[in-house]
Amino acid sequence: MGPNPTDRGKPGTKRHVIGDRSGIPLATRLTGANRHDSMVFADLIDAVPAIRCPSGQRRKRPGKLHADKAYDLPRCRRFLHRRHIQVRIARKGIDSSARLGRHRWVIERTLAWLNRYRRLTIRYERRVDIHQAFLTLGCALICFNHLPPKEGL
Repeated sequence: MGPNPTDRGKPGTKRHVIGDRSGIPLATRLTGANRHDSMVFADLIDAVPAIRCPSGQRRKRPGKLHADKAYDLPRCRRFLHRRHIQVRIARKGIDSSARLGRHRWVIERTLAWLNRYRRLTIRYERRVDIHQAFLTLGCALICFNHLPPKEGL
């Protein structure tokens, strides 16, 4: 059996997004399409900004993380345990993909929101920093669209 035609050897870019329950992107990373998802896992979790708690203290990480089977590796689980984040990763060969679907669709919807922007649907830029800037701008526009309307204007 040869290499997987959907991932390995494929030229292009893969977007890694972590978001909250409503689909607002908290952190993003770009990698080559031929890189495994788990390679940027730690970097992506560390990129989440501090969250203000009602008690006034700032939490550095989210309390719980839902992830698909690509992240079912011991080093990913250890990374989350060290940071006191509840692990909700579907296990390969044990959990069905249907159980994760009720949480996974939020990120799939966020990726669809990003695909509304033409510059992100097809990568026209050769430089990674320019494409990352467009990805950041797309995330900022998604966050802006989720702001409540201002009264009195």
